[in-house]
Amino acid sequence: MRSRLVGMAAVAVTVLALASPPAAAALTGPAAARGRTAVAQGQVAQDTAAAGPSARAACTASTGRHAGCFARIRPAPAPATGTRATAGPSGLTPAQIVAAYRAPTSRGVGQTVAIVDAYDNPRAEADLAVFRRQFHLPACTTANHCFRKVNQRGTSRPLPRGDSGWGLEIALDLQAVSSTCPRCHLLLVEAESDDFDTFGAAVNTAVRLHATVVSNSYGWQEFKGIKALAKKYYSHPGIPIVAATGDDGFVPPVFPASSPTTIAVGGTSLTRAPGTTRGWREAVWGNDEGAAGSGCSVYFAKPRWQHDRSCRGRTAADVAAVADPLTGLSVYDTYGLGSDNGWNVVGGTSLAAPIVAGLMALAGRRLSSPSFLYWHRSAFYDVVGGSNAIVMDCGGDYLCTGLRGYDGPTGIGTPHGIAGL
Repeated sequence: MRSRLVGMAAVAVTVLALASPPAAAALTGPAAARGRTAVAQGQVAQDTAAAGPSARAACTASTGRHAGCFARIRPAPAPATGTRATAGPSGLTPAQIVAAYRAPTSRGVGQTVAIVDAYDNPRAEADLAVFRRQFHLPACTTANHCFRKVNQRGTSRPLPRGDSGWGLEIALDLQAVSSTCPRCHLLLVEAESDDFDTFGAAVNTAVRLHATVVSNSYGWQEFKGIKALAKKYYSHPGIPIVAATGDDGFVPPVFPASSPTTIAVGGTSLTRAPGTTRGWREAVWGNDEGAAGSGCSVYFAKPRWQHDRSCRGRTAADVAAVADPLTGLSVYDTYGLGSDNGWNVVGGTSLAAPIVAGLMALAGRRLSSPSFLYWHRSAFYDVVGGSNAIVMDCGGDYLCTGLRGYDGPTGIGTPHGIAGL
């Protein structure tokens, strides 16, 4: 884990050096005075029952105009007999996620959530069927017209080549949306590569095929040219475009989540809290397994609906949901994982984004930006506690710390039902 942190710190230092002076100009007040690279310990509430191997990233790291996915897999402990495919789930269940976020799952009929990912998972539909049967969710198949898989041009053939890392991301996205919106239709749009132009083409195809919400669990740190990409691909009035903020903590923000036309979703650690009114407790996700992404854009101006004090540009995140792999979702995937085929626990902001996308589909509003969410802050659980400062430290500022009100890692909070979505 130490080598991973050192590597991320080096990336952050390099990016900040290349971005200055704009990066320095984007931060103001305490964050500018205290900003420094460091490996910090994020204090978060963890499930003491969590066990098993450490999490690892599903996808290989990307650079430049290529994106990486944000799924992080924590393989389930090897069963004494049989395989992980027969051992059963060990992470959060759909019912628990529904309870934590008060999701009204009787809604969602007529809604289509599009999942945009790279490459193909040829087992996606079959593994989704196992997941939904396990948790007593209605079937969602090609045959009953609930599930559809297409390439970035919107046709069923040819599909991209298979990739087991992105295959896990696909399985996670489909099963996370199924958890919060089991009556929604699912449209899987597979980009032919991890280049932003192919992702963008897939997003546009999803909208053209009548998706009502589009979920994106990928990204890369901001780079020159993203404003044009945002305008061309990630701006669809009336169609909420949800994007994960990444798993590397407080660093230069990732695109497309940094675009003000997307709803940027950060991450939490979600644990049971018996005896409390809610029954659950959340803190900013930040530990040895990764951390919810947050940051201050040097390319996008501060939107009129954001009023935080330490960032002159667009700040990520807007909202959040569970992302910690130690408290992640039980996911079933049998494509290319070798001995890890079957049930595993998967997290990352790749989990948080499709959870929120499913909740937004339940709400059924035709939003064009996150502004509606900010106007309805009372409909969110304020996340207080924890830090995502595993690479860069903001000195306790809200940009990397779970404080009352708005903060970078979790935005205005996590959904309490769908009134704010």
